[in-house]
Amino acid sequence: MDLRAGFPLWLVRDGLPFSFPKLNKDLETDVLIIGGGITGALVRHHMAEAGIATVTVDARTIGLGSTCASTSLLQYEIDTPLWKLRELVGREKADRAYHLCNQAIVQLAELSGKIGYKEFFYRDSLYFAAYKKDVRDLKKEFDARQEAGFDVRWLEGKDVRREFGFDAPAAILSHHGAEANAYQLMHTLMQKFPNHPVFDRTKILSATPLGKGMVATTSTGHKIRAKKVVYATGYEVVEVLDKPIVKLLSTYALASEHQQNLPAWKGSTLLWNTADPYLYIRATADGRIIVGGRDEEFYSPAKRDKLIKRKSVQLVNDFKKLYPEIDLVAEFSWAGTFGSTKDGLPFIGVYDKMPNSYFALGFGGNGITFSQVAAKLLVDLYKGIKNSDLEIFSFDRE
Repeated sequence: MDLRAGFPLWLVRDGLPFSFPKLNKDLETDVLIIGGGITGALVRHHMAEAGIATVTVDARTIGLGSTCASTSLLQYEIDTPLWKLRELVGREKADRAYHLCNQAIVQLAELSGKIGYKEFFYRDSLYFAAYKKDVRDLKKEFDARQEAGFDVRWLEGKDVRREFGFDAPAAILSHHGAEANAYQLMHTLMQKFPNHPVFDRTKILSATPLGKGMVATTSTGHKIRAKKVVYATGYEVVEVLDKPIVKLLSTYALASEHQQNLPAWKGSTLLWNTADPYLYIRATADGRIIVGGRDEEFYSPAKRDKLIKRKSVQLVNDFKKLYPEIDLVAEFSWAGTFGSTKDGLPFIGVYDKMPNSYFALGFGGNGITFSQVAAKLLVDLYKGIKNSDLEIFSFDRE
């Protein structure tokens, strides 16, 4: 599947920092992880840390799928607002899903320190009304988050202007966000636990049950025997499942030239709004501005890629409507495949029609935090530890 195009900032900046071999022999392991992006890397790390033997494979060069195109905003907020998610799945599950994502941010910070990854930064997050008509629902969201125990503050339009330098009818300021570079984090994770092999350019053609385990066959005929297979393949899982669980979209992003002057905003807050699709803005450690959004409701790589230039111009204009005094010039622009579920939640755990298989499918705008949640839950699942949080993300919920 064609997952991205253009020139993602992280890939241009970091290149290919490490090389991985192709698989050229048969192997046996406890867990085979299919997918070598940030999700697979997190699953591998937590499995390895728990003493579970793993082998990780990816059909591409490691990291060249969705991970290198990620804009890496780390938020506890799910694409479905909390008040609306409560209506869809119930208050207890909705609040728990939000809190799990918040815990995942803290866990990712701790993990970054442990492995020596230096591009993790805690950030505030400003969720602002794109239009006056959005204020009523935004207030419902503020009330729901307060009830759930999150540290949030309501801002009127005058507060947004004074503190952030642009006009918006109202906003929620949250102290529970972070930013990173998913591509570099993934590569850093993959260098740990060297006795847990990683292979790229290794395509799995089939994975079938064999006794109490699985046997996977590669395109070159090599076989990997495992007790369990973890699918950490992101949006490409649609090629494996017989159940439509995600709607594929096209999304766009740009990274600016290095900025000398950010007088009102200073890049220390993640900005995103209530529009559909929503606009989001963040800065990078080296003083660039990332702007993303302008999603389209189709999965067509050719059609998607033709729009990169136009979408880049539109995203620059979206930014300048907020900050006309900042001379934003796009230096890198890219497009990617994006997916959404009916309730905004990921799918984590088992699927009855595929025995001996686990899934870590962190769909949505905060896929990295979902991936951390999935990694922890799958360790419990493998070790036979009952964890009721799996019910929240179950395939049976739809």
